[in-house]
Amino acid sequence: MSVGLTKSRFTNALKCYWNYALSRFGLVRISHAPLFVSVEPAAVCQLKCPACPVGLRDAGIPKNRNTGKLMSLDTWHRVLSEIRETAFVVQFYFQGEPLLNKDLPQMIREAHDAGLYTIVSTNAQALTQQMAEDLVAAGLNRIIISMDGLTEDSYGAYRIGGSLEKTKAALLFLHKAKDKHRTPIIELQCLRLRTNEHEWTDFKRQYKALGADRLVFKTAQLYNYSNGHPLMVSESRYSRYTKGADGLYRRKPRSKKCFRIWSGAVVTTTGEVLPCCYDKAHQYSYGNIMDTPLKELFANAQSMAFRRAALREQPAICQECWR
Repeated sequence: MSVGLTKSRFTNALKCYWNYALSRFGLVRISHAPLFVSVEPAAVCQLKCPACPVGLRDAGIPKNRNTGKLMSLDTWHRVLSEIRETAFVVQFYFQGEPLLNKDLPQMIREAHDAGLYTIVSTNAQALTQQMAEDLVAAGLNRIIISMDGLTEDSYGAYRIGGSLEKTKAALLFLHKAKDKHRTPIIELQCLRLRTNEHEWTDFKRQYKALGADRLVFKTAQLYNYSNGHPLMVSESRYSRYTKGADGLYRRKPRSKKCFRIWSGAVVTTTGEVLPCCYDKAHQYSYGNIMDTPLKELFANAQSMAFRRAALREQPAICQECWR
């Protein structure tokens, strides 16, 4: 089955956009199911990236309570049964490295067969030729490969414990595997960091030769940045932070108009439902999909209270958001 618009999805989308429009007038109501979900195949990672709660491990940053666990097929099948009629997209990533879950190709295939658009984001360290072929055969629509440098030094400044050569090999594996298919779209993603800012032009010149279809630059979220940060870029326009008259750095203000908490949710490895990908410490859980249907969780008291707070004073996770 190809990704497509069905009557149930169309109706659900209309309800979602209507409810979101009402929120602009301060009215918080939910009569729809999520249009997308971010599913967490794994809550563990091989790398130690300095701005990731999983990578930081013991650095004093709030941790994902499920660290070290993989999503079971039972949990995934519960998720799929809840979203197949009303959602459009499944993102197979949250905090950990998705490819560490060996059931991932099966999950993607089942989502694809249900007519859902599928996306994976990976550090590519476990992306072998066989895994590339399995992902393509499963019907994956888009894959995001994180590569934050064009030399081992610039790459390793952020992707601590990773190998640039493995990432480059993974890109070529994917490019080769999709020769007989139109998908997946291979997206190379680069965080804008001080350690790679001299390479941005070269990224633009080389990404296609590396096997990618598109290149996306993203600003970096950093911890302990008030006095500056070694990874903070030189030009403020490429940073989430700005320097005040007192010499301290602060987050740039963001809009309170957030569509994502009306249109989607995160489901962790154990089935816990969170409002969005910025709830990295599971502070605003709606409950567990293994105990309560997703549509009920999406409209329960906890979820409604979070949305009201997001419209008023913005919870801490909303202040960190850069969407």
